[in-house]
Amino acid sequence: MTRFALGIEYSGTGFAGWQRQVRLRTVQEAVEEALSRVADEAVRVVAAGRTDTGVHALGQVIHFDCEKPRSADAFRRGGNAHLPADVSVVWARVVSDAFHARFSAHARTYRYVILNRPTRPAVWAGRVSFDHRPLDVTRMQEAGIALIGRHDFSAYRAVGCQAKSPVREVQVLQIERRDAFVILTVRANAFLHHMVRNIAGVLMAIGAGERPVDWARSVLDGRDRNLGGVTAPPDGLYFVSASYPVAFGIPEAGAHEWSYGGTPVPG
Repeated sequence: MTRFALGIEYSGTGFAGWQRQVRLRTVQEAVEEALSRVADEAVRVVAAGRTDTGVHALGQVIHFDCEKPRSADAFRRGGNAHLPADVSVVWARVVSDAFHARFSAHARTYRYVILNRPTRPAVWAGRVSFDHRPLDVTRMQEAGIALIGRHDFSAYRAVGCQAKSPVREVQVLQIERRDAFVILTVRANAFLHHMVRNIAGVLMAIGAGERPVDWARSVLDGRDRNLGGVTAPPDGLYFVSASYPVAFGIPEAGAHEWSYGGTPVPG
């Protein structure tokens, strides 16, 4: 039995999220079916993080076990031969049995990309969020500082979130403007359901001047999702990478960019 780890990239627009669901198109099902054809046996994969409907990934990490003699490159090349165009295996390697895509990760990074201009996107539709309101990035940056650190994020998770504890540690929260884009990057030890989208919704309201800068802190302290504002749409959300101990030899995504008006987004 050999354990493999793969790096997966996908556009979430045409999927009902990562996790298998009855009669719905999911990334997990597409990946498992492709890898099973290469392995000539049923393959079941474990992912670093589950993404919702419409959410994209640049550096999703998965692992699975295979009994048949196969090389890592066979799963990269063969997997891509059987995958739909909106999913790609970026890298593959053999790992030790101690590696677990979910439980071995000590941090995950998400990026939320907002096209901030008066008119809606066409080329970028489904790949970025859109906000016609002029967003003040300085106000958003000031507000985001309150969310860095270890906190109870009850007010920033979905009502139906099933995580046992609402406590998470945000290690990095950055907001920057690149021409017409406002980009929110969040790195944490783990995330709650809708956590990044709810953070984005609060910061966008603050950036638009509809709420004061200290509202992000007030929402956090209130621990009440009903007072937390609008959940931002999924279109602009990207699972960028998962981070692991160096000993596992897992590459971390970071060189994934494309360009709009000379501006690299979202990497």
